[in-house]
Amino acid sequence: MNYFLTEYQQDLIDLCKEFAEKEIKPYSLEYDEKNEFAWPIVKKMAQADIFRILIPEEYEGMAGDTPIMNMVVATEELSKVDGAISLAFAATGLGTFPILISANEEQKAKYLPMIASGEHLAAFGLTEANAGSDVAGMQTKAVEDGDYFILNGTKQWITNAGEADIYSVFAVTDPDRGPRGISAFIIEKGTPGFSFGKKENKLGIRASATRELIFQDCKVHKSQMLGRRGTGFFTAMKTFDQSRPGVAAQALGIAAGALDIAINYSRERVQFGKPICANQGLRFMLADMAMKVEAARSLVYSTARFIDGAKGEKTTTYSGMAKCFASDVAMSVTTDAVQVLGGYGYMKEYPVEKMMRDAKITQIYEGTNQIQREEISMGLIKEAAKKAKK
Repeated sequence: MNYFLTEYQQDLIDLCKEFAEKEIKPYSLEYDEKNEFAWPIVKKMAQADIFRILIPEEYEGMAGDTPIMNMVVATEELSKVDGAISLAFAATGLGTFPILISANEEQKAKYLPMIASGEHLAAFGLTEANAGSDVAGMQTKAVEDGDYFILNGTKQWITNAGEADIYSVFAVTDPDRGPRGISAFIIEKGTPGFSFGKKENKLGIRASATRELIFQDCKVHKSQMLGRRGTGFFTAMKTFDQSRPGVAAQALGIAAGALDIAINYSRERVQFGKPICANQGLRFMLADMAMKVEAARSLVYSTARFIDGAKGEKTTTYSGMAKCFASDVAMSVTTDAVQVLGGYGYMKEYPVEKMMRDAKITQIYEGTNQIQREEISMGLIKEAAKKAKK
């Protein structure tokens, strides 16, 4: 379907497609098997200026007027080949959004060019063992000490952890104020008192690094606070409004890549003297898979464009819809792709089993799909209440 992309966005798709086919595809299974972060590929991604599309031009970026849409089409294209390696880019976007949203000019001037170059990845430190969907249950504390804050606590399941140099971290500065007592900080790798846990051994996205962030009397200067004291929770929520279409695009790319493989395999695989695509039952499966992928793409693209053009409008409901729907589609389509390939689909020599494993996390991180449905329904109810008052 023609989505009337700009010339720049089409060029971006072509760039990412060529990069994924040439630089990622030959090594995808190897990095998955080794559970190894793909630094050689990420460095080439930086050389291709892919990280610059996240950053405004005044900070050496190439975001233009449609940063969310650009992120979406790039993430989708990279994820068609490998949803894990693409995360080095997408998770850097997640770690960058709090800086774009809440940083002062001095902080932006320092950190955004570093991220634009791709030489310094970013990460987002919010989740804890007892504070996943319930952000208000956060236990990491930042205690004021003169011109500094002393951080103590642990963040869990942080993408890019240990590999990134720049971390947007959230901690409780005023325990009695609930969500309004959470503040955000930029913390650099190598800061005394800041270390990492072991690398997690995951079901999927194994070429992406996931570790704990550990803070033990970590001394952070007040100049590293993002925004005003007590605004961290709102920075995190605004971040999710912009970042969840990125997860949706990752899921969409994984689903679209699996669909392409399934279609091509169905044409090439011969049983009973004819290609298996000659069987109506299998063709119906492909049709359902394709409808789901195209519906997801329509929703994800529309949401990205809405966010890019929103002038103070709240986009939470639609970001949640895009993330929830696309990730459910990814799980459904990749599972069906394994079925289409039969026994071969279950073997690691073929990429669809990896796609199915990678798809699962998109239903979980940046807010589980059950939480997305809660936010979507509450958004609908609040909107209906507003209309009823008019």
